Amino acid sequence: MSIDLDAITAIDTHVHIESDGHGHLSMDDELLDASAKYFKSGQDRTPDLAAIAGYYRERAMAAVVFTVDAHHATGHPALPADKLLAEALVHDDVLIPFVSVDPHDGPSAVARLRELAAGGARGLKLHPSLQAFAPNEREYYPLYEAAAELRLPIVFHTGQTGIGAGLPGGRGIKLRYSDPMLIDDVAADFGELRVILAHPSVPWQDAAISMATHKANVCIDLSGWSPKYFPPQLVRAAGRMLSHQVLFGSDFPVLTPDRWLADFAGLDLRPEVRQLILKDNAVRVLGLGS
Repeated sequence: MSIDLDAITAIDTHVHIESDGHGHLSMDDELLDASAKYFKSGQDRTPDLAAIAGYYRERAMAAVVFTVDAHHATGHPALPADKLLAEALVHDDVLIPFVSVDPHDGPSAVARLRELAAGGARGLKLHPSLQAFAPNEREYYPLYEAAAELRLPIVFHTGQTGIGAGLPGGRGIKLRYSDPMLIDDVAADFGELRVILAHPSVPWQDAAISMATHKANVCIDLSGWSPKYFPPQLVRAAGRMLSHQVLFGSDFPVLTPDRWLADFAGLDLRPEVRQLILKDNAVRVLGLGS
């Protein structure tokens, strides 16, 4: 990585790649449109990696970028992980590439993760609801074993999801797979694995806070919500007992870092805690300082 940590002001740990820049999207239009409507997003929903890099470079920020491979559950082909990884590495002054594999692929998913890690991937993104899997099922443990061995953090989507929101049956997407207590099993059984719970985990926020309080290898990213809407217990935990386990994340492009940071400024947090959340915690959790 060539990120100048002294030059950046923040690290956005939750940025989506929804397009490969060649007309291929991460999911079908109905799901993308439902997500944009849910977030009331006026942004371009599908910027390519070059545009994302330019956006964050202008703001003197770094960003963790990823897509989600859910081809088994959705029937939609995944974006080409190797090509996206190679392009992200061209912009390694601002982009930190995570990758995704479909857990239903079993041993081939593990092999694929190893290949991508060898190619420069810095972490793994999983979305239990979209990928339609219960993360505590033992059949997926080889994937976690590989991530732990490779020292790759795993970002797990938790809580409500804008994908499928407002559609009949939510397009069949089951929220229960994203209950953080299912991920608690994983964090307990793989103490060396860095686990990041993505988003305020509504309706399971207290469970997520309990997990992070109990397990030193668990962090919470604050993406997907404007900070002014954060549950009050999350703000209290972030400012006190979890100040070293909470990460800035926006959910760009549906929620911009500009909006997130403007609302974050209104939270009652000490300056030293803000620095931890915006940058220092991510440097440690992502291993950027070594």
